[in-house]
Amino acid sequence: MFICDLAKSIFTTNSDVFFYGKIGIWPFITQEPAKRSSKNRKRGELETKPIQSITKEHIRAMLITNVLPTIRAKWHQGLSKHIYIQQDNAKLHIAHNDREFFEDAMKDGFYIQLVQQPPNSPDMNVLDLGFFRSIQALQYQKAAYNVTQLVRAMNNAFQNLSPQCLRFVFITLQACMIEVMKRQGGFDYHIPHMNKTKVAREDTLPDYLNIEKQLVVDSLQHLFTKLSSEKMNQLVELIGYAGGIEQGTMQVNSNVDMGMYN
Repeated sequence: MFICDLAKSIFTTNSDVFFYGKIGIWPFITQEPAKRSSKNRKRGELETKPIQSITKEHIRAMLITNVLPTIRAKWHQGLSKHIYIQQDNAKLHIAHNDREFFEDAMKDGFYIQLVQQPPNSPDMNVLDLGFFRSIQALQYQKAAYNVTQLVRAMNNAFQNLSPQCLRFVFITLQACMIEVMKRQGGFDYHIPHMNKTKVAREDTLPDYLNIEKQLVVDSLQHLFTKLSSEKMNQLVELIGYAGGIEQGTMQVNSNVDMGMYN
């Protein structure tokens, strides 16, 4: 099992990478002395083993020990330090108001919050939407015969994945968000295809997709009938942070996605 964190890659006007967006990928493993000698190792040498049962304590420790420090180290100084980490609704994930996480997430001027992926919405996560398939294709090119080799292959695949691929997946995420809004939360749609590779070669690929202002207003009105006032205020705050409504359109943005890969 691995935990993976990604943000949207950002490019300059000259198509140079401004921010790679690849935060990190970490395995849930332990190292124990080998109990007996074999052709692979001598007795007493450290042996890498996967953690068989992941708990909330493992997730919390991974976030505080690896994820948050790496975000702070890799985050570009020109970007906002108000960050949302989206996690899915697996029971082993910690709560959004976890005290230990909250205390560490407020360090060094950062304001990092946990938010949940919408339930029954697999297309609302860039990891499941396309990134894991891309990294798996790279990982399959390397044969792994033990846990150590598997971890090395996954790390290499993560490092070799191009920022452009990550950019494509985030744009697809934005397109799926728009389709969901058009259907007032429904998922009876096909994932939009925009010939992103061709558009990128022509250097006309947008960083953000625009939404008609009326669609935003209609979606908020629909949600207003479904959500409590507290939830509605939280939603408005999230949307306001994602982008401002200007000239009849609204930019859709995303922050960091965190996911589990088995």
